[in-house]
Amino acid sequence: MSKQITKQQNELAEFLERYTGQDGLYDTAIPFLRIARKSNITEPDYSVYKPSLFIVVQGAKEVILAQEHFRYGPADYLVASVGLPARARVMEASSEMPYLSLRIEFTVSQILEVLNDSEIQVDPTEKTKRAMYVSQIESSLLDAVIRLVHLLDNPKDIPVLGTLFVKEILYRVLQGPHGTTLKQTAIEGSHTHRIKDVIEYITNNYHEAFRIQELAEIANMSVASLYRHFKEVTAMTPVQFQKQLRLQQAQHLLLSESTDAADVGFRVGYESPSQFSREYARLFGLPPREDIKRLKEKSDHRINL
Repeated sequence: MSKQITKQQNELAEFLERYTGQDGLYDTAIPFLRIARKSNITEPDYSVYKPSLFIVVQGAKEVILAQEHFRYGPADYLVASVGLPARARVMEASSEMPYLSLRIEFTVSQILEVLNDSEIQVDPTEKTKRAMYVSQIESSLLDAVIRLVHLLDNPKDIPVLGTLFVKEILYRVLQGPHGTTLKQTAIEGSHTHRIKDVIEYITNNYHEAFRIQELAEIANMSVASLYRHFKEVTAMTPVQFQKQLRLQQAQHLLLSESTDAADVGFRVGYESPSQFSREYARLFGLPPREDIKRLKEKSDHRINL
């Protein structure tokens, strides 16, 4: 990592420490910016990654998509170009050097705006790529991120300058070695753009059964082509993708509501309580009741500390 990038990350770390002060996830006055602080390494946490740029300022993190591992720290950044169910854990953190990170969400329309205003070349026939990647961070990208974050000290400037700085950030990412991934997501007619439509359909209807032919029609592809491109983008089949969404939502419902596990299974789309319990245990390591008990005890322990 260059001296300039180290200096920039140190500046960001000082700012985020001042802004947070203690562990937690922080929404900010900038609607698309979220900050995280952790003083200890964590177990894998399951969530759906929205299209976003993730930057670790201090510490290290690992994101697991299906069977693929993406580890990154202050020398790198991670991009998720479509909504993806994944699990993540903080790998390096301590009370002296807490894990600090930020997430910047973006939209397809913002990517298109940058592409339309720049001379970045686009080829919709380029090979489909994984919708998550880690890339080496550059000083020009960090410079734009620093200016965005400092808007928190000048909230009146956020409505005007916030979107401008995000546009600059996306421009830097699009120019990076993996920028093609973002281009494909935004360009209508590309395989990735069509798979994005299928992903959005499954995400919005995860509790409903679907026919593969129905998904193929949404993507305007053959069934074989849908399977191939869907797995290239997400590292999962459509059925595996839906299953991850269902089980993550089930865990959320069990944690947030005092309800029966079998009832939650039905609510997320399972017709068989035994199948729900079996697949839940396969993903989370324990049957629903035991897993929720473990998570609540762990949460109580953290509060007591």
